[in-house]
Amino acid sequence: MHLKRLTALALATFCIAAVTPVIADTVTVPQGLDQSAALLLTDLPVFAPATALAQSAVPDASSLIAPAAPAASQVATNDDASADDDDDSLVAAATAKLAGHVDGHAREALLAFAMKLRDIRYHRGGRAPSTGFDCSGFVRYVFMHSIGLDLPTNSASQFLAGLKVKRSEMKTGDLVFFRTRGKAVSHVGIYIDNGQFIHSPSAGKTVRVDSLNEAYWAKHFVGAKRPEGIAKI
Repeated sequence: MHLKRLTALALATFCIAAVTPVIADTVTVPQGLDQSAALLLTDLPVFAPATALAQSAVPDASSLIAPAAPAASQVATNDDASADDDDDSLVAAATAKLAGHVDGHAREALLAFAMKLRDIRYHRGGRAPSTGFDCSGFVRYVFMHSIGLDLPTNSASQFLAGLKVKRSEMKTGDLVFFRTRGKAVSHVGIYIDNGQFIHSPSAGKTVRVDSLNEAYWAKHFVGAKRPEGIAKI
């Protein structure tokens, strides 16, 4: 009978250990048990499932998180290094437009840009608003900065580079030429419409709009030329 009680007590202790979340590494022997019972209890294995689970390998939380996408600065190309290429691309696109590859309003854009430069003073050899313009400098600046077309540097060479246009067929953006000194072409302007043109006239004056019908300009008018870049639009 005494042995059966000891066995039952041992089994109860084992069950308690199996369901206890956290259990000590050793079992304290209840007081009042004889030496044989104590030996029986202390020899029983301790089963601690909570401890075993705690000691098992658990994946680190950071390993379960998807890697972050690389920062834009890491995948972007070096914009500073390609700035010149971007400028070249813009000029190429404008030139393609002028060659008739795409429909658009290049002539209107050219005229709108030219009109913004009114009242800038004349300066012989001038090529920029900050210094002033002479006639060919004004024309070249407008074409380059409005539609990306590079024209020759003086009125005589601009005249030779263009395609001849009848006066009755002139369009906005065509170039009008004059002989103001001798027989050589010496002055140029940009045709607007209805006989008007915009130009940088002469020393002491500023960029302005004049009419081909005015006596002076009618007398010195040579003809109109169309830059090849806008010949198809």
